[in-house]
Amino acid sequence: MKHHILLFSILLLFYSCKSDKNGEPAATIDNKPLTTSQKIAQAYGIENWDSVNSITFAFNVLKDSTLFKRSWKWSPKTNDITLITANDTIRYNRNQMDSTFVKADKAFINDKFWLLAPFNLVWDSGTTISAPVEEMAPISKKMLNKITTTYPNNGGYTPGDAYDFYYNNNYLIEEWVYRKGNTKEPSMMSTWENNKDFKGVLIALSHKKTDDNWELFFDDVSID
Repeated sequence: MKHHILLFSILLLFYSCKSDKNGEPAATIDNKPLTTSQKIAQAYGIENWDSVNSITFAFNVLKDSTLFKRSWKWSPKTNDITLITANDTIRYNRNQMDSTFVKADKAFINDKFWLLAPFNLVWDSGTTISAPVEEMAPISKKMLNKITTTYPNNGGYTPGDAYDFYYNNNYLIEEWVYRKGNTKEPSMMSTWENNKDFKGVLIALSHKKTDDNWELFFDDVSID
């Protein structure tokens, strides 16, 4: 039980303040160059998202020899969600939320953000996104491109958070930094690894912290 409480505390660190309207991509403006956010989302196949009827995935955190796991099925067109854990199955609709499902929804928003963060760069409203710069990435020490997205100080589950995305010249993310409440120092940072294509949607299946025996990974992923 002690290990599960610790893992749950770790996961709570990464709840974010996404507006997450209905999983619909932001509209692009004709005849204007794509923004950096749009280019990153495009590199991960956002143009194929309209064809997605459902997505299932299992969210896993491995800390030393302890594994935390929960599984999801999401129908983005209807916002029907199913959460499956070792002890329970919860079904709800994000368009008809009440306090009964807030805890489950916090977990869903967290896990989906890890899964589809490149798309949230264009899905989420109210964010401030910096101009791209070239900077040494904190984990690999490689020179990569970086943008920072900062969420507003109100709304969402944890307002005011900031994320630094380090991406290569193909607009694929190689690592990122989470800064709770837009603090200067990192709250968490991890790699982005093992990209796999699911019907035109590219997903990084593995995220590791190099200073800890810790990995967040996805399995049982499918898109219909």
